[in-house]
Amino acid sequence: MDRIAITGGAPLVGAIPVSGAKNSALKLMAAALLTDQPLRLKNMPRLADTRFLGKLLERLGARVVEMEGRGGPETIIHAAELTSSFAPYDLVRQMRASFNVLGPLIARTGHAKVSLPGGCTIGARPVDLHLRSLEALGAHIDLHEGYVYATAARGLKGARIAFPVVSVGATEHAMLAAVLADGETVLENAAREPEIGDLADCLNAMGAKVEGAGTPTVTITGVSKLKGATHAVIPDRIEAGTFAVAAAMAGGEVTLTGLRPGLLDALAAKLREAGATVRDEGDTVSISRNGARLQAVELTTEPFPGFATDLQAQFMALMTLADGESVIRETIFENRFLHAPELARLGADISVSGGEARVRGVGALHGAPVMATDLRASVSLVIAGLAAQGETVVNRVYHLDRGFERLEEKLNNCGATVRRLRGGGSAEAD
Repeated sequence: MDRIAITGGAPLVGAIPVSGAKNSALKLMAAALLTDQPLRLKNMPRLADTRFLGKLLERLGARVVEMEGRGGPETIIHAAELTSSFAPYDLVRQMRASFNVLGPLIARTGHAKVSLPGGCTIGARPVDLHLRSLEALGAHIDLHEGYVYATAARGLKGARIAFPVVSVGATEHAMLAAVLADGETVLENAAREPEIGDLADCLNAMGAKVEGAGTPTVTITGVSKLKGATHAVIPDRIEAGTFAVAAAMAGGEVTLTGLRPGLLDALAAKLREAGATVRDEGDTVSISRNGARLQAVELTTEPFPGFATDLQAQFMALMTLADGESVIRETIFENRFLHAPELARLGADISVSGGEARVRGVGALHGAPVMATDLRASVSLVIAGLAAQGETVVNRVYHLDRGFERLEEKLNNCGATVRRLRGGGSAEAD
């Protein structure tokens, strides 16, 4: 099993191109099931997760082709004929977002059998809101032996769906199903994340009628058929934020390219509060810290436009070297402080009580072997390793490969020393 070794102490200096957003790309791939015409997705990240979903789409009958376009990586998905509506456990368990094929399958074929997603180290993350939304649209849902059996023999019907809590996944899933429903669907208390708007833009390019994406109320007027389209995946704000935190922690100056305005506003405010310099020019953002010690910050994770839960672990790593005590409150997912004990192996002083972590800054971190517990936790350990004295070895880096494209290459191009240790343990510089 691969590991990553980081030799800390070098500032980061250079430019990093931001890849397409994993969290958006996966839902856009699922949208390809809604039409018998090709969907061309540009700015596609090449990740373990997107390839997992590609295998599932092929299992359902779609043709998935990865290629290098003029502007970068592209994926063409053509579901001309769906030969199956069965998504088995062995594929869905590998990646939770695979569950989102359920809505498109029901909308297009009227029936589906999809495995419930497995557990997750960052909490139970139930899919009850997804299923309630589909039931509101007229689907009959039966749970049996770990599978969802769904039918809508007479098609889906528009409905008013009020989410009791903000849920990105449930909002996206309802949109994916409602675009082919008969009549109007109104989603209330909808998630406002940029990825919601990206999905709406793609669906509208395919002929859907989605209004209000990015606001708490989304209105979808169902159509009978969708067509093929070309759509560019939105830049990955979590990847961009991760590199921004890395620059603030290691010192130096990093310029992130290929962004969109507003994606990093909440993080930028906290980075400035911590003592980093952030220059935001819309499609490029520069982050620098030269010499001055970081300052403790208090933050609470919230749905967009608040501070993203997917950047909490990275920011906690940053606060381990801050002057004073930081308080970090996690309100989105339970069990999302599993990285704290691993950061403590590097010398961090962190105490966790329920959904609150207190981080007392230390003078230095020291390299050590650590274990990744999930995607964002794993990259927080890489960030800490960039500033630690000596070598840090992160185990179980398959988590990283799920969500970060060419991580070692991008960091090394800015002066870091990051090596992948292949299964046998030999070091390979990327």
